[in-house]
Amino acid sequence: MKKLPHVSALKVLWNSKEILKNPLPFHKVNFDKLGDTFKISIPGEGKVLFSRDPDLVKEVLQKKHRFYAKSKLQTQDLAKYIGYGLLTAEGQHWRTHRRMIQPAFHLKNLKSLLGIMQEAIADELNRIVPGKEQDVFELMGDVAFQVVAKSLFSSNDIRQPMARLKKVTEENQRMLIKEMRRPFLKWWFRASGEIGSELKKSAEARTILNALIEERLKGEQNSTDLLDMLLAATYEDGSKMPREQLIDELLILFTAGHETTANALSFTLYFLAKDKNLQEKLLAEALLLDTTSVTLEDLQKLLLIQSCINEAMRLYPPAYFIDRVAMENNEINGFELKKGTLVLLSLFELHRHESFWKAPEDYIADRFLHFQDKTYTDYYYPFGAGPRMCIGNAFATFEMAMVVATLVKKYKITTSMDRIEINPMISLKPKEVKLQFTLR
Repeated sequence: MKKLPHVSALKVLWNSKEILKNPLPFHKVNFDKLGDTFKISIPGEGKVLFSRDPDLVKEVLQKKHRFYAKSKLQTQDLAKYIGYGLLTAEGQHWRTHRRMIQPAFHLKNLKSLLGIMQEAIADELNRIVPGKEQDVFELMGDVAFQVVAKSLFSSNDIRQPMARLKKVTEENQRMLIKEMRRPFLKWWFRASGEIGSELKKSAEARTILNALIEERLKGEQNSTDLLDMLLAATYEDGSKMPREQLIDELLILFTAGHETTANALSFTLYFLAKDKNLQEKLLAEALLLDTTSVTLEDLQKLLLIQSCINEAMRLYPPAYFIDRVAMENNEINGFELKKGTLVLLSLFELHRHESFWKAPEDYIADRFLHFQDKTYTDYYYPFGAGPRMCIGNAFATFEMAMVVATLVKKYKITTSMDRIEINPMISLKPKEVKLQFTLR
């Protein structure tokens, strides 16, 4: 068996301050020096295998997915804040609820949500002040959150509770990042009461969602939103989802559903703002879309817009790493993975690997224009892969295309920023994206 290169715990501790801020430069230095797969000794966690090897990624996520489970980073650390739903559950519990929830995201059901999505998008984009530079990352966060909120709860009076829910989930995430990047200080986070304080906020978020569910159950009007679909979903024995489980699923849909979309849209709009000619090409495509009455068929025709979004997610994948734990001894590409090995798959590095991408550091808007030829299938994972691929990938794809088309039809977009700073949290965020919108 091949012997893996190793990064010592001392080196990790020496770089801990920089890793807490942004671990990606530390990862890149080691990938460039040690190759596509290596081990790191992390104080408080033990040895962790890091890889950007496409064969290993495919084996773990697809071919041998049954031999790998999500790590306690998600099933325990993240779950204590957002519950045990599709993102954090494992085993039979996950399989049961995946089968139960999947129909809500089938294309025929997404068609019924397009009007709700477009209304939420239009409402939020009306906040743009033409001619004034603003941080579009905050705006896209609000857009994506309201799209999820309105798609779940089509009621008109949810802005205030949703604002509080958004704030709580963001604060919980900041605490979790501290726990993940400094596991040797978890004892202090508990003793100081920091974790306890965040858990109280998480309980408040659950209370907000429970109140909205109660309001729906007391109402007499039928809706076509996601909440109604989830309330109608049944197990094989015909029983409905317990209330606590329903809240778990809703909280995860909010957390994962809005954040990754907001990130991808922000990065996409930054690249568009740097290229006036590209915006004109997108305008010609967007003019074919009736943004007052959107259809699924029309959205599927926005090929260049979708390519622009895909390319932004290549350079800045929202889920920039995926973690798994080996459930039994295994061998991939000559490397032995013992039972219990924690594996971190770096999609950020794989998406920029010079062996698989032409000009990997460059934004090439039409790179994915002919993606139907499956050229990049083994090297591109914006929504994960295998049975645990993001359940809302189609929802997010249509939402993002709708936002970009709506904006380029109405505005010319510019920016004073020469480069974009990233902020790797649970998902890969930009620190800010300052853009200016000028009416056409």
